[in-house]
Amino acid sequence: MGTSAPGKKPWWTVPDNFHNPATIHMEEDQEEMIFGHNDSHLRCIEVHSYTLIQLERWFTSRGQTRVTVVGPPRARQWLLHMIWCVGSQDSYHRARGLEMLRRVRSQALTEVDLATSTSMEPNIGDLSLATRISGTISLNVPQASPFQLAGCSGFHLSSLYP
Repeated sequence: MGTSAPGKKPWWTVPDNFHNPATIHMEEDQEEMIFGHNDSHLRCIEVHSYTLIQLERWFTSRGQTRVTVVGPPRARQWLLHMIWCVGSQDSYHRARGLEMLRRVRSQALTEVDLATSTSMEPNIGDLSLATRISGTISLNVPQASPFQLAGCSGFHLSSLYP
């Protein structure tokens, strides 16, 4: 996943890594827990996850932050899964999310990390997450997907939450 592999381009030079950015809204307290006070952990999370993350605070009664992530699709998916787990009311998923957060803060994600996350899809039936994050979460649809042929460019969780 790193940029030092022979013959591999750095991730930020691949235009496809900037298509379909993942955008979510999360509550201010969760944003601070993940990215740190004054975003002190933002840079290391970006470097270790091979992504660029933009945080925009929204002046709402709930103090939400819009989080936009660009980068390789599997890295974006890993971060979304981590955010989902951290915000889950389920103790198992929350513990998993906190472990993922600890890992991305302390070291670069490996191919094994990214492969593990893609095999552990969040249970979108956990509506407790709707109180923690909201908005459009766009994930790339594989090239051979019949959904893409029908004109759907991504999967949007926002339609699940009022």
